[in-house]
This record gives sequence, structure tokens and C-alpha cells, in this order.
Amino acid sequence: MPREIVFTPNAARPPPTYSQAVKAGGLIFVSGTAPADPVTGRLIEGDAAEQTAQCLRNIAAILEAAGSGLDKAVSATIILGDPDDFARVNDEWLKWFPTNPPARQGAKLPVRVPGLKVSIAMIVEA
Repeated sequence: MPREIVFTPNAARPPPTYSQAVKAGGLIFVSGTAPADPVTGRLIEGDAAEQTAQCLRNIAAILEAAGSGLDKAVSATIILGDPDDFARVNDEWLKWFPTNPPARQGAKLPVRVPGLKVSIAMIVEA
């Protein structure tokens, strides 16, 4: 099965070093997605919960372009700038995944990006 690069203008544009997502082997691998506004490309202001919601809106748009949706999420990786924001991220996460959430892991952002509180990557069924 060939791999397919997924791109939509309805989600934040990634840097030239990676794709928004790649569809292969019946799965969609969504790259780490920042809480950026798709129109301006700038990180949204707000707390970790607001940034989590923007990340998930971007991911939902990417998945729609790939013919899937958040309801088919298998695994997620949440990268936090500050581990103290974990509770805020969880509060927002539960709004999007109130039942049967995907498997999940977390990590601390290895570099400092001004204004970035959270980034989310996912693996989703195609």
C-alpha cells in the first residue's frame, strides 16, 4: 500500500520539515500539531486548555481531509511545555473524549517555544 501525504488548509500549516499527516497501512499518523490558527499561522493565546482545544480542532480538520475523525483515534501523544498544565489539558481532553478515549502518553517539550503550551500527535484508523 502506498503512503499518502495528508494536507488541508483548514489546519495550521506545518514547517517544511514534516507533513500534517501521513496515511499508510490503514492508519493516519498525525504529526505533532500546535495550537496555531489555520488562517494566520500564529499560535493562539490562552491557557493550556484553550491551546488543547485548538490542537484538537486542527487535528479534526486534518483527519476530515484524510477521510477519518477523532472517534477513530487509537493513540495520542501530548507534549507539554509545563507539566503543571497537565490538569488543564485533561479537563479539556475529557470534553473531546468523554468515553472510550484513545491510548495516551505524555512528555515534556524538549525545547522552549515562546507561547507554546501544548502540542498533540495522534495515530488514527483510516
